[in-house]
Amino acid sequence: MGHNGVIADPADMIGYVTEPRDAFHGRALCVVRPGRAEEVAGVLALCNDAGVGVVPQGGNTGLVGGQTPDESGEQIILSLQRLDRIREVDPASDVMTVEAGVILARAQQAAEEAGRYFPLSLAAEGSCTIGGNLAANAGGVHVIAYGTARDLALGLEVALADGRLLSNLSKLRKDNTGYDLTRLFIGSEGTLGVITAATLKLFPLPRSRATALVGLADPQAALALLTLAKARAGAALAAFEVLPRIGVDFVLRHLAARDPLASPHRWYALVELASPAESGTDELLTDLLAESLEQGVAEDAALAATLEQRAGLWRLRETLPEAQKPEGGSIKHDVSVPIESIPAFLAEAEALIQRHFPGARPAPFGHMGDGNIHYNISQPPGADRAAFLARRDEMNELVHGLVRKFGGSVSAEHGVGRLKRDLLRKVKDPVALEVMRAIKQALDPKGVLNPGKLL
Repeated sequence: MGHNGVIADPADMIGYVTEPRDAFHGRALCVVRPGRAEEVAGVLALCNDAGVGVVPQGGNTGLVGGQTPDESGEQIILSLQRLDRIREVDPASDVMTVEAGVILARAQQAAEEAGRYFPLSLAAEGSCTIGGNLAANAGGVHVIAYGTARDLALGLEVALADGRLLSNLSKLRKDNTGYDLTRLFIGSEGTLGVITAATLKLFPLPRSRATALVGLADPQAALALLTLAKARAGAALAAFEVLPRIGVDFVLRHLAARDPLASPHRWYALVELASPAESGTDELLTDLLAESLEQGVAEDAALAATLEQRAGLWRLRETLPEAQKPEGGSIKHDVSVPIESIPAFLAEAEALIQRHFPGARPAPFGHMGDGNIHYNISQPPGADRAAFLARRDEMNELVHGLVRKFGGSVSAEHGVGRLKRDLLRKVKDPVALEVMRAIKQALDPKGVLNPGKLL
């Protein structure tokens, strides 16, 4: 692996043993940085023989502690950042083969340079890696049109716990020769094997986009707008995000942004259409907005006329989590419920929070188009931050209990990791947990792969 392959100085490991929210801090024997898939397999073979835990890590952008070692100092971190080759882009087959350490934005760029589109897009795309995206089954803003990371992968190369290298880098769209091993490893958070490369689906490059911010009275109006957008735009509907007025206020108060609409509205939808045709999306979105206004679904709307205006609209949505920080403590939830239940869920959650946490400020936002809401709650103004955060478990029980009532999931796109491991035991079907443990035992009988995560 060369002289850059191992980091053993604790001072040099600091950036690897903590995570973005500073919620998990660990220690490690060392950080191992292999440069080839065969080296990854070799490291796993050695650690499996010695019974040493291995914590795979990509861009270290995960939000549930899945990439962070424990406090024992007896695990190693397996960094995949040096596996950063784009092995092939095949426009004719609409696939690309990339290694696990390739930054998501670089994969997007490589596809675009070949006249193709890789649609996975999320806030951390400038630093997160393809391997991490697949290990956590990342979602992002375009799930409504293209699905999650699991839906975007055709094949994988995976290093197994005992050092074998599973090569299943298929370009095939149809292959009925047994179990779907590719989908098994995606979303397993490094507990079944270490993804070293993947073949990914590509799509026609969008040549026209249209983006609008729509002012709405309530989430029920947002649902009506979503239904109308699906009916009128069909496959051109690329994103449908919702955010409340309080979230917009946070952004306007703390970050460089302007209010796109003439007057405030209780809720907003960020709607984007995209098409491989060179024109047509502006007209389609304009007609959609006109119809929504005529029907009383929308209260007002602003259609982006320039790339700068489009970026400004997206900035309101993408910087909302950052804008919450100056408002004090925030308790965050990554949940999903059936799309039709989102208005009822939001109404009941607001009432529940105010009953138990008077003055707390819910700022739910996110991917209404696929049912994923980031239910973030800021502390009451002037409240003690530590005291508010100390009631995190109580808050989580309220929100997650309501999610279960509506038949939802307590982890929509961030994964389980360390943060929700114990919660999983409470909410997952017992038989499903038994099957998951049986698969884990079969592939990692010594429990060296990302120990203490997910299960």
